[in-house]
Amino acid sequence: MSAASTPSARTAGELQTNKPIAKADLIEGMAKGMAVLESFDTQRQRLNATLAAERAGITRAAARRHLLTLAHLGYLETDGSYFWLAAKVLRFSGSYLASARLPRAIQPTLNRLAAQTQESFSAGVLDGDEVVIVGRSGYEWKNSSEGAVRVLAYGLHLGARLPAHATSTGRVLLAAQPKTAFTQWLKGRSLPRLTTRTIIDPKLFRAVIAQVRVDDYCLAVEEHELGVHALAVPLRNMQGKTVAALNVVASPQRLTGQMMQRDLLPLLLDAARELRPLL
Repeated sequence: MSAASTPSARTAGELQTNKPIAKADLIEGMAKGMAVLESFDTQRQRLNATLAAERAGITRAAARRHLLTLAHLGYLETDGSYFWLAAKVLRFSGSYLASARLPRAIQPTLNRLAAQTQESFSAGVLDGDEVVIVGRSGYEWKNSSEGAVRVLAYGLHLGARLPAHATSTGRVLLAAQPKTAFTQWLKGRSLPRLTTRTIIDPKLFRAVIAQVRVDDYCLAVEEHELGVHALAVPLRNMQGKTVAALNVVASPQRLTGQMMQRDLLPLLLDAARELRPLL
């Protein structure tokens, strides 16, 4: 899978927290500033005030002030007309990966699975309509005339955002939601077609998620990217809450879907059980 997802920007009114907040405690300016910052994505790497206002759902004058402020603070760079993300925004992801419990807990398991199977493993969490990669095995393997060679993996980098509807990881995480929450998530949502095999019909997609709930795993066959199979299982804590999903990807030329279910699914399920006390 590649990291080339195309997320839609959130408006200031759509920004949500995990817990309700009293209106008197909500800092509207901060919410709008974060909406502007989240307006930058793979579709729009450079924005002017007009584009940022449209994507963040605020006025042009407000967008301009937020852009200038973010540039002043070092989170954006600008040529005077257009703005783009600066390296300083990586402080947030770097601090999360260094301090959050989940990435640190799963990393040894990801590396062990990769070394054991010579496949690429990752873990992700759900953020709206996307999966965010928060852990991944350090290496991929490729075959050469000299045998198996370990190389740095391409595409599924830490922090990559992938469309939930077309990925095994996203479907596992959606299946873990209460049915009413999933119904709300799907209501009125467009499911973009990424390959010829991507399921975009809402009724069919609902049936897929229902089956994932029954199976407690998901196999996605070339739905996010042609030439890639992906298999995922939920990662649950001791309270039974799904906190992430564990995923492995492989080429169909190397492993068929049936082979992945036969050879790799037991390893994923065992790893999920071993990780449970750590989550």
